[in-house]
Amino acid sequence: MRHLLSIDDLDREGIERVLDRAASFAEVAGREIKKVPALRGRTVVNLFYEASTRTSSSFELAAKRLSADLVSIRAATSAVAKGESLKDTIATLTAYDPAAIVIRSPHAGAAKLVAGWSDAAVVNAGDGKHEHPTQALLDVFTLRQRLGSLDGVKIWIVGDVLHSRVARSDILAFTRMGANVTLSGPPTLIPRGIEALGCDVEPTLERLPEADVVYVLRMQHERMSEAYVPSLREYAMRYQIGLDRLRPEQLLMHPGPVNRGVELSGDAIDSPQALIGQQVEAGVVVRMAVLYELLAGAGAARVLPTRMEVAA
Repeated sequence: MRHLLSIDDLDREGIERVLDRAASFAEVAGREIKKVPALRGRTVVNLFYEASTRTSSSFELAAKRLSADLVSIRAATSAVAKGESLKDTIATLTAYDPAAIVIRSPHAGAAKLVAGWSDAAVVNAGDGKHEHPTQALLDVFTLRQRLGSLDGVKIWIVGDVLHSRVARSDILAFTRMGANVTLSGPPTLIPRGIEALGCDVEPTLERLPEADVVYVLRMQHERMSEAYVPSLREYAMRYQIGLDRLRPEQLLMHPGPVNRGVELSGDAIDSPQALIGQQVEAGVVVRMAVLYELLAGAGAARVLPTRMEVAA
């Protein structure tokens, strides 16, 4: 694996390899000293053109726990705010000889462009409405920790699929791991032809009790240029997930941040069925695993410590 731009960069074996690595790092996370020397002397650049809490902080922690040197850049406080282009920004960062560049951008395909301009390994931390592969990996990791396997698991993804990069990556990852995926939401928020990714579509929540896992998406107000639903109140009436809509055995997930009272009710968020906290926890170890596999795994250009040495 040279870059991680899409879940399509990984087959099932590749996903399992990353998740197994993440599990080994989860053991390290339980120690008093959480650092390992795997990426000592390497530089990781976090370049974020969009606001982020969970993704940016977990990538920062991941790099630091692998002992990498970290450069974190926010567009609003960099030369980007003065009009510097993405290509020129990458040219500047190349002077630091980065081993990896983690980029989040509002523009689909930005990570792929960066991969063509730099010798560094590039990780897509979300590009427009395209994909968010590390979110999908941490979602699979969270479910695998809870269920053991995703083979035959029925997962419903509910909400604003049209504007969600998480949905696209999750559909690819969940189905690749053997799950059956169904999308549900207002027809205006379900992309045409999305079934080509290997999922089903249901316009209502009548069959929601069939699901083993209910994955709720945030209403992406910042990406909406027109009215896709009559009102948030009507959306909540038809598609909000609360405990009244869930069976006790069903698991609940959300990529965050949550619009409390819109796509999820407060009682659902705070219930034992919700895995939202576990998803956040998984973010660090999964992103550690991604950086390790790119820079120190079997396919990396330079030789670094083996898995046994990392765990030592």
